[in-house]
Amino acid sequence: MKKTLEILGFILALQGLAGIVHAVTGWFHYGVLVRHLGFLDGYEIYASIVLAVLGVSMLIASDKADTWSEAGSGDRKHI
Repeated sequence: MKKTLEILGFILALQGLAGIVHAVTGWFHYGVLVRHLGFLDGYEIYASIVLAVLGVSMLIASDKADTWSEAGSGDRKHI
């Protein structure tokens, strides 16, 4: 679970940052997923920011995944 969150978080953060760079400078024409989605025309920068924030939050959640799995392994008392 942790490795999956890390991979997805990295990809989303990378796509978000590449989208922001593309919106500001015009670089990365083909590597940006947001650019190819037609329903986001005019909102590419906002979607890229959301992707970057979502990716970073998934990376943070992947660090917490170990502690969550350890805490859920029977250490808690059920009422």
